[in-house]
Amino acid sequence: MNGPDEKEELHPIAENITGLGQKIIGGIEEIGGILTGDPNTAAEGEFNLEVGDVREEVEEDLEESGSGD
Repeated sequence: MNGPDEKEELHPIAENITGLGQKIIGGIEEIGGILTGDPNTAAEGEFNLEVGDVREEVEEDLEESGSGD
């Protein structure tokens, strides 16, 4: 319970997932939702696929601008 920095310590992996990683997670969730008949999980997978696309675009823009770390 150290204040604002605590949030970063709880989810450090989430901040390091690339766009491709996000798309892989989304694909797995979507397939899992379809196979189990769970529309919420399938929808969450579709959402993660879209987020992965956006993250990839942002990563490409950062690389092109030279400001990527």
